[in-house]
This record gives sequence, C-alpha cells and structure tokens, in this order.
Amino acid sequence: MISRYAVFLLVILLTIASAFLVSETGWFWFLFFGFAALSALGIYDILQDSHSILRNYPVIGHMRFLFEGIRPEIRQYLIESDMDEEPFSRDDRTIIYQRAKGVEDKRPFGTRERVYDSGYQWITHSVMPVHITDTDFRIRVGGPECKKPYDASIYNISAMSFGSLSSNAILALNKGAKKGGFAHDTGEGGISRYHREGGGDLIYEVGSGYFGCRDAEGAFDPERFRDLSAEPQVKMIEVKLSQGAKPGHGGVLPASKITPEIAEARGIPMGVDCVSPARHSAFSTPLEFCEFLGQLRELSDGKPVGFKLCIGHRREFMCMVKAMLETEIVPDFIVVDGKEGGTGAAPLEFANHIGMPLVEGLSFVNNTLRGAGLRDKIKIGASGKLVHAFDIARALAIGADWANSARGFMFSIGCIQAQACHTNKCPVGVATQDPLRARALNVADKSERVYCFHRNTMKALGEMTGAAGLEHPIEFLPHHLMVRETDRGMVTGDEVYKYLPEGFLLRGENHHAGYLKRWNRAKTNSFAPPDMVKGT
Repeated sequence: MISRYAVFLLVILLTIASAFLVSETGWFWFLFFGFAALSALGIYDILQDSHSILRNYPVIGHMRFLFEGIRPEIRQYLIESDMDEEPFSRDDRTIIYQRAKGVEDKRPFGTRERVYDSGYQWITHSVMPVHITDTDFRIRVGGPECKKPYDASIYNISAMSFGSLSSNAILALNKGAKKGGFAHDTGEGGISRYHREGGGDLIYEVGSGYFGCRDAEGAFDPERFRDLSAEPQVKMIEVKLSQGAKPGHGGVLPASKITPEIAEARGIPMGVDCVSPARHSAFSTPLEFCEFLGQLRELSDGKPVGFKLCIGHRREFMCMVKAMLETEIVPDFIVVDGKEGGTGAAPLEFANHIGMPLVEGLSFVNNTLRGAGLRDKIKIGASGKLVHAFDIARALAIGADWANSARGFMFSIGCIQAQACHTNKCPVGVATQDPLRARALNVADKSERVYCFHRNTMKALGEMTGAAGLEHPIEFLPHHLMVRETDRGMVTGDEVYKYLPEGFLLRGENHHAGYLKRWNRAKTNSFAPPDMVKGT
C-alpha cells in the first residue's frame, strides 16, 4: 500500500517542508504553491471515482494520461505503433474505451491498416445496404432435448473466475450484463455472492475442480450441482475441457490467496491449496463424457448444456462427436476457445505454442459437426480476441452462432493491459484480491461502461451487417469475407474457410484431406489413439 502512495506522501512532505522554508525565510513561495497544488490534486485523485488508476496511484497516475496526450510525438514514433499487438493494439483498446464511455468512436483520414499485406481481411458490402434499427441480436440455444432454451445475445462475457478478478470487477460485469440483457460466464471458480448480487444471466462453468458442485474429496457432487443449477440466474451449463491460454494445463491457487469469499464460492476449505486438475475425474472416455453431459441436463431440469474447449488432437474431438451419435446425447452448444484467448497467466510455451488458434479451430468444429449431420442441433460459440464488430462478423462467417469476449469486457471496466494479473497488484483493481486496490474500481460507473460497450458494439455490428445487405449477423457466411493472399491476389472466405457438405463423414466422402482419415481412427470407448509407429 505504501508503495502505491509513495509519490503522494512525498508530495505532502515536500509541501510541509516548503511551508516551513517560507515561514523561516519569506522566500520559496513558488515551491509551496507548486507542492500544495500537487497535494490537492492527490487528495482529489483519491476521492474521485472515475479513474481507477488515479485512485490507486494519486499524482503519479497522471503520467499515464500525459503520455497519452503526447502519444503521436513520443509513443507512436519512438516506442510503439498504434497497430502493434502486445497482445492488443492501442487501436483495439481505444475503440473499446470509447464505446464503453459512449464517446465519439469514429476516425478521420482513412485506415491505418496495411491493406496490401498478406493476410489482410475485409467484409464485402452491398450496393443495396439495409438499415437495421433493432441491434439486440439474439440466438436461441437449446436442442431437441432441452426443456429451457435460452435466447442468448450474440455477444457475451467470456469465462473469468471470481478469484482471478476482484469482487468489484465481477459485480460491475454482472450488473452491466443485467442492464444489457446478455450473459456472464462465471469461469470455473463457481458462483460467488457478487454474481448473485449483480442479478445478471449466468453461464455456470463446470471445470475439472467442480467448484461449487464438489464433495470433500474434490469429486463431482450431483446434489450440489442440482441445487446450484436450479438458481434462476443460471441459464446455461458449460463444461470446461480446456481453455485457450493454457489447454491441457491445470492450476493451483495457493492457500495464502484463498479468502473466505473465494472458499465460499468454490466450496473449498480455508488453509489448503486449491487444485484445478488438468483433466476431469467424472469421465475418462468419449462415451462417459456424453453420459456426463446427459446427467447435467437431467440434474439441471433441462437447461442448455454444452462444453468449451481449445482444439488440440482433432481426432479426440471426433471421438466425442462419434459418441454423440452412438449415445444420442447431443450437447446444446459447443464453445470453441482459440489459443489466442485467455485472461489468466500461463506458462510462456503454452501461451505461445499449445492449442489451435480460433479461426482454424472454429472451422474444424463447424465442418466436423456438418460432416456428422449434427450441425443443426448444436449451436457454436467462439472466444479469442473478439473485441469489435469485424471480429464478431468474421467468427460468425466462419461458422459461429455467437461470440464471447473476456479481455474486451476487462478493458471496458478499466483494464490498461498492465499484464500484472498474476501478481495481485493490478493497478486498476480489476485482476486482484487486494481490497484496497479493488476499491479503486467504482462499480456503478464501470457497470454502465460494460453496458455501453456491449450496446455500442452491437450497434457497430448492426451497421456492418446492414452494409453487407443482410438483416441479421447470423447471415454472415464465408463468401462475405475476403482474404488477401499476396500483394496482388485475394480469395473469398469460402475458398479458405469452406463449409463442407452435410453428412460427408457418415457417407465416407473425403472432401478435405485429414477429416475422413481422422474420423475413421476416432473411437468412442477411448480417447487414446490407435497404435501408430513413427514414420508410418
């Protein structure tokens, strides 16, 4: 705490010292007035509630805004470009801040994108654009076996646990979701009192630690799950198989970081390390996995049940799909998390080199479900750096039915990409359990920004949809997307992200190298691969 207020305390001491000099010498009035003004500024910073960073870092926090103001002369040319992604570019962050605050988000003087670089993408537009007035875009989630389908917004808050985020951050996100009528994924940390206080719609994520629905040994507890899933706020159930930041990797929350509120939400004891295993204990085969999904649907009295994963071994996903066909237990939705996703800290090698990026993973899942004849029964969500309208439109064109964002909504409540999430020293009170740091985040102000960010992003998506001549974003298809391959060549999205024919896997048709081969190798009684020898 002292380190955060060190500069402010130093200014106070210098004010006192300069006052003493004035009284003794009659000189140095300029020093006294200067330090007194800075002291008054520091007191104002602590009392105001609009800027979290100033509440946590009075006086010195203004340096950030100073460098923002002289950005074109110093930062852009001497430090970094507006387009540098580390991991989000300043352009991306700025559009989120502007939409969250409800201020002007237009840009003069043309694009800064390098439109002739390989990989540049754009949406085709129509000479007969459509004017869309209602941008409350929704998609119904719930297959034939679902008794309580949910009309979800096509843009929702992705999984972030209480424990990773502060109490005020969770409360602000959920209150914003309630006002905007969109969903808030709990993350695997369970449903906290702050989720409940916010009153917004929840997607209850069930991870490998079964937090909130576990017994004393950490195994899945059906009765606890039944009670939790019966809460009216819980609209959907999501089993987390893996996440984009660190797929295939477990985690440990040290006992020293477990607060009574975290223990309450997760159903864990105080004073003991909290372990999130790398794999689930409730199932071990594709068939058992489908049976587990069926159990959750029954226990929740027919609420939509699905799962989230970052694609790894493609054959393993096909094992699940084959098991769906065999058991006739079909999830209501699947969320594809790209490896570029992830709010939590992860080992560098995992963050950089484990897991499939969203575009490829989404295309693969969409086509596998099409090949198995299940695509019309299962909705697909997408997550992974989807923060503005084009990101969402591209995901929908490639095969998603809706999009989720975690870091986009973190920015909306004041995240400045300090990348100190794992240190408990978040400068703006978003990713911390330090109550003094969390205090800097004003819930009333930030929840309004969450609502405005969602509303203005949907408005922008509506404008983009209308420009393409469409009535609803779900109508985006691959051919609406263009991709530059070289500085003189371009292809349409359906050449790159082609939708393969319905039922092609069941008919044994090899429309794309690798699909049928992996489908034939996939088994329903085990995730283990068939015996293979290197070089064969």
